[in-house]
Amino acid sequence: MRFLKTAAMAAIAGTLLAGSALADDVKIGFLVKQPEEPWFQDEWKFADIAASEKGFTLVKIGAEDGEKVMSAIDNLGVQGVQGFVICTPDVKLGPGIVAKAAANGLKLMTVDDRLVGSDGEPLADVPHMGISAVKIGETAGEAIVAEIKNRGWDMTEVGAIRVSYDQLPTAVDRVEGAIAKLKEAGFPEANIFDAPQARTDTEAALNAATVVLNKSADIKHWVAFGLNDEAVLGAVRAAEGVGIGADAMIGVGIGGADSAINEFRKPEPTGFFGTVIISPKRHGYETALNMYDWIVDDKEPEKLILTSGALAVRDNYQDVRKDLGIE
Repeated sequence: MRFLKTAAMAAIAGTLLAGSALADDVKIGFLVKQPEEPWFQDEWKFADIAASEKGFTLVKIGAEDGEKVMSAIDNLGVQGVQGFVICTPDVKLGPGIVAKAAANGLKLMTVDDRLVGSDGEPLADVPHMGISAVKIGETAGEAIVAEIKNRGWDMTEVGAIRVSYDQLPTAVDRVEGAIAKLKEAGFPEANIFDAPQARTDTEAALNAATVVLNKSADIKHWVAFGLNDEAVLGAVRAAEGVGIGADAMIGVGIGGADSAINEFRKPEPTGFFGTVIISPKRHGYETALNMYDWIVDDKEPEKLILTSGALAVRDNYQDVRKDLGIE
């Protein structure tokens, strides 16, 4: 009897040790499409924190195009990685990424951009953490509406610049979310002007917004929204170029980029009123932990997790960044 009890205890101890060894041997890949961008640097930073807490090895790879993605997945397989998180440069690579992951015996989770199949529909079987584009757009729209009311403007006399990049579904969702909140508050649809940008940077937005402002020079009060902070900064710069200052412009961006924060740090307020900050903390830290739990405990992540953002303005941006784990 004593022998059986001792053997059982030894078996349990062996199992625990095996589990511990497995945890120590875990390797997780984290592939991003633009490794030089602050957003992805922060995702890696928070994934590193998860790795430090759990004791696994994080393999970070920048994969800027489809060829590099496929090569990187093979690289992970060779290194003995068990699973990876990816923000792909092209969501249409979905079937190829899934097949390549399977060929290398790797668990797969996506972040930020969701993979789609040949029919253009999301690959629902691949766990994904993304951003609720509509909700974030609504937050921007609500902020604009609140500030219009705070300034006592008559909505029928205000123009709205929709800085658009309709090639990207996320961009459409964000601006439509903002528009929905404006209309809900009684903003006239006829006063919403489309400013299509050729690229998603500030210069392209400036050029697009300048066309709108020049065509509607009789409108004295303006609001602006778009895909990101750069879109709105472009509209703000365009407004300044035609003599419209901070007292007549309400621009609310999305992202919380350094360029947006720099606007808040200027000695005097500009027309860039606020930004909906999207935190990379969950997208880096939580996805890495989800993958770890999947590998070690066979606990598959939820199929779809959507995060939202927090509004930051000149007076509170430091507190908001701190709450989101950025400061």
